[in-house]
Amino acid sequence: MNQPTTEHGGPAPDKDVVALLMAQHGRIRDLFDEVEATSGDARRDAFGRLVHMLAVHETAEEEVVHPFAKRTAEGGESIVAERLEEERKAKEALASLEEMDPDDEKFQPALLELRMDVEQHARAEERYEFAQLRRLSDPSTLATLAKSVKAAEATAPTHPRPGVETGAKNAALGPFAAIKDRVKDAMRGSGSQGSSSG
Repeated sequence: MNQPTTEHGGPAPDKDVVALLMAQHGRIRDLFDEVEATSGDARRDAFGRLVHMLAVHETAEEEVVHPFAKRTAEGGESIVAERLEEERKAKEALASLEEMDPDDEKFQPALLELRMDVEQHARAEERYEFAQLRRLSDPSTLATLAKSVKAAEATAPTHPRPGVETGAKNAALGPFAAIKDRVKDAMRGSGSQGSSSG
């Protein structure tokens, strides 16, 4: 069965969870670039979009991708445990950054530290988790997982929730946190409601 592809010949993100998540990792890198290159309101807007993107991306991975990898990947239990710990630390750092003014002199160094951690985390996911998903899953499974990730992102909180790194915790807290976050975003009229699809 032929899988739909992009203009570059790779699998289409809407039909392949690995392609979807890799595209989102690229979008996250672009948003870090944008936050670093701007100041004032432009930086606040870019940072709001980065927070939104990271929050919904990690929630969807925690609800859909990590549980699947845990069950199917070789060494899945320990691979996922390491990723969840990295995600918890990143959420704590992101929540701390949200409390700062983006023009504060301490913001940029903290952002750069978060960026290094997030990019290291993304490389570990791609190498240890996504590579196995690609190898062990047929195109139909990868497409179903992509659809599930998009559904999870549509109802995910838009701000970090440190300590909520499992599918079960996300399922229990997620809908209420998502409503609260999305109302807060709407009240602020913030740019943090950008597309999570990259």
